[in-house]
Amino acid sequence: MASTTVKTEQHDQPPKEKVVEKVDYLNLPCPIPYEEIHREALMSLKPDVFEGFRFEFNKGLSPQFALTHSVSMGVTEIPSQSPETIKIPTAQYEFGANFMDPKLMLLGRVLTDGRLNARVKWDFTDNFSLKANALLVNEPHMSHGMFNFDYKGTDYRAQFQMGNGALFGANYIQSVSPHLSLGGEVFWAGQHRKSGIGYAARYNTDKMVATGQVASTGMVALGYVHKVSEKVKKFDFVHCLVWDFYDEFLRPFFKLQVSLASDFMYNYMSRDVTASAGYDYILRQARLRGKIDSNGCVSAFLEERLNMGLNFILSAELDHSKKDYKFGFGLTVGQ
Repeated sequence: MASTTVKTEQHDQPPKEKVVEKVDYLNLPCPIPYEEIHREALMSLKPDVFEGFRFEFNKGLSPQFALTHSVSMGVTEIPSQSPETIKIPTAQYEFGANFMDPKLMLLGRVLTDGRLNARVKWDFTDNFSLKANALLVNEPHMSHGMFNFDYKGTDYRAQFQMGNGALFGANYIQSVSPHLSLGGEVFWAGQHRKSGIGYAARYNTDKMVATGQVASTGMVALGYVHKVSEKVKKFDFVHCLVWDFYDEFLRPFFKLQVSLASDFMYNYMSRDVTASAGYDYILRQARLRGKIDSNGCVSAFLEERLNMGLNFILSAELDHSKKDYKFGFGLTVGQ
C-alpha cells in the first residue's frame, strides 16, 4: 500500500504592528489647581469626622438663593501636656446664606460664639477668577482674610495669593503629558519673616492617581489612589422573564465604586512621619469611607441617603495611643 504524504504549507503572517498613540503636545488637558493635587486622597482619607450630634437644614428660597441652619452638640478639645485629651461639652448654632450664580458665588456663616465666615468666588471671564475668604472672631489678632487670583490656560494654571500679615504667594502647574503635570509654588510671610518654595507632581489615569509634594518648610507628602471597581454587580437572572425590567430599574441599585487610598506625610525638620491607608465605597444611596494610620488611629464615616432630601451620617474615630474615642451621628434635611 503506497502511502501519500500531504504537505501543507504554512504561510507566516506578518506580526501586527503596535499602534503607538501620538501625543499632541500642543493640545494637552488643563490640570487641576495646584492646591487640589491631593484632592482624591483627601476625600477618601480625611472626611469631616466629628463627635456628638449634628443637624443641618437647607432651605432653597429661589434657584440662586438658599438659607442653611445647623445645630451641633459635641465637645471642644483643650490642649494639655498630659497624654489624655481634655474635652469640654459645647453646643452652638450656625446660620448661613448662599447665593449661587454661574458667574458669582457668595457664602456666609455666622455662629453663636461670634465667629463670621464669608467666601466669594467671582468668574470675571472663562479664564480669570477671584476667590476671597474672611474669618472674623472676637479674639484680637485672630481674624484673617485671603484673596486668590486664578488664571486658567489651555494646559496650565496660575494663581497669586495675598492675605493679611503681609502674606504673599504664587503657584503654577503645567501639563507636560496627557497624564503628568508638574508645578511649583513660592510664598512670603512678612509678619513672621519666613519664606518658602515647593514643588509638586501629579500623575493620573482612568484607574489611579499618584501625587507627590515637597516644600522647603520640611514637608514631604505622597499620595496614591487606585480605583478598584467601577462597574455593576451582575447576578444570576436566568429565571427572570423580563430582562429589560432589570436593566432599566434594578441595575442602578447595584452600582458600586470602590477606591483604595494611601498617603505618606513626613517632616524632615521635626522628624514626624505618618502613613495611612483607607477605602472609599460609593453606592447609589450611600458612601462609606474609612482609614487606619501608623499612629493607631482608626476612623470610619458613613453618609446614607434615606429619602429625597434626607441624609443620615455616622462618624467614629478610635485613637488608641491617646485614648481618645469619638462617635457622632447627624441628619441633613434639604438639598
